Amino acid sequence: MWRAWLCVIAAAFLGLQGAAFAQAWPAKPLRVVVPFSAGGATDLIARSVSDKLAAQLGQTIIVENRPGAGGTIGAAAVAKAEPNGYTILVHTSSHTVTSSTYASLPYDTARDFAAITPLGNLHNVLVIASSKGISTVSELVAAARKRPGAMNYASGGEGTAAHFNAEQFRLSAGFQAVHVPFKGAPDALIQVMAGRVDFYFCPINSALPLLRDGKLVALAIGSSKRAAALPSVPTTLEAGFPNSDYNFWIGMFVPAKTPRDIVSRLYRETLSALELPDVKERMMRLGAEPMPMSPEQFDAYVRDEIAANAVLVKATGIKVQ
Repeated sequence: MWRAWLCVIAAAFLGLQGAAFAQAWPAKPLRVVVPFSAGGATDLIARSVSDKLAAQLGQTIIVENRPGAGGTIGAAAVAKAEPNGYTILVHTSSHTVTSSTYASLPYDTARDFAAITPLGNLHNVLVIASSKGISTVSELVAAARKRPGAMNYASGGEGTAAHFNAEQFRLSAGFQAVHVPFKGAPDALIQVMAGRVDFYFCPINSALPLLRDGKLVALAIGSSKRAAALPSVPTTLEAGFPNSDYNFWIGMFVPAKTPRDIVSRLYRETLSALELPDVKERMMRLGAEPMPMSPEQFDAYVRDEIAANAVLVKATGIKVQ
């Protein structure tokens, strides 16, 4: 009996200790790790939100870029950090891809991180050169099916959101096409506009000026919902291709054993930051739209995406060099 009472007392003590720690948090500067280079959409969004969080929490937040190996170097640094709420990861949907495209990782994507919330969803838009004379998704698919393997498509590199978006769509639509990876959106768009590459699931903010000038035609939105910037353009799902959508999101994580009180506080503070007018305006300029989820919902979403991406990689043979 006395052992049972000791366990109860110890649990109560640890609970009080954890609550006291959470109430004192944050008592020193925080670090936000972005596993990509400075200046990209992920970095800009991370910095915009971090600036507001710093003011709300009353502590300095240092944004640290740790690029390389598809985001796994920065993610590994956070996975190994002390789970005390002072190290945060801002990653993209590629976080749920690497376990399928890399032979081994120094962490477990599903078990070693606790999700906070998505910061935004950045739509890809399926574009094609105006000179191709194709104006709907169905026309594109019909043309591709007539010439199996003759069409090609662009991406910003192996394993990127554009690559996965195109493969998800291609698999759903049932046609063959050759992947042509580029170093980034600008290089890919030049080749698409010239007609040397047939189509591209392009980040919407990169495509909009060329769509307005009539140099490209928007056939569909690659994510599960329509984009506010192109409200008349249907999604690939609406165009009649089930399981063809791919959401490119940016989200916030902490090490898995971070106290839940801190996870909840970070979630609430992040939601408040995302509601600020200047943050909303910045997100809109970057083509990011709200993707609200609680930590529990985002954790479940990430686990589901890891499984879905594993199926896609196996079905299509996607490889990252």
